Amino acid sequence: MTLLQLDYVMSEEKLVIDVIDNGGQWTHREWRMLRYLGVDTQILSNKTPLSELRKVDGLILSGGAARVGLTGELGNCAEYLTLNVPILGICAGHQFMAGYYGGKSQEAPNPEFGAASIELIDGGGELFVDTPEKQGVWESHNDEVIDVPDGFRITALSDNCAVQAMENDTGDRFGLQFHPEVNDSEYGAKIFENFVAVCLRARSAQ
Repeated sequence: MTLLQLDYVMSEEKLVIDVIDNGGQWTHREWRMLRYLGVDTQILSNKTPLSELRKVDGLILSGGAARVGLTGELGNCAEYLTLNVPILGICAGHQFMAGYYGGKSQEAPNPEFGAASIELIDGGGELFVDTPEKQGVWESHNDEVIDVPDGFRITALSDNCAVQAMENDTGDRFGLQFHPEVNDSEYGAKIFENFVAVCLRARSAQ
């Protein structure tokens, strides 16, 4: 689905996709990406009670400081993951999601900071539709997922990180180790567009 098609479909009632702030340095860029795509979005503290969330069509769990994705101390993110909407975890949010569903993260033997190249696995799943098999991304991580949970598959890898991206079998949980919201991620805008399309399809199916 193209950006123009998304704008047309959402013209009467915008999608609502909020960004959960886990302390990441680029959280506002995630919000800005969604705004650019015509989404109704706001940034919320990860301490916001689940009961105080508005009705959303999707959520993004932002990155955060080193180790927080491993400790499980990401505010109320565990409660947010009980919602029946598509959710994208980025960096620490990705690591937390893996642990929540039974996977495992640990300190990276080769932390990545700056430009890197990833390679898609079997097309990369829903987030990577219409993007190339190899692409440049922006990394900023000390920790990484080493075991994906049952019901998830790895959708992208790099030379230094075996789980650059993951997606669950039902297509409503996604994790990215890299930062698609940063300009240096070549197809970051397309990845956000693809996530918005997933949320749109999920809303239409309800």
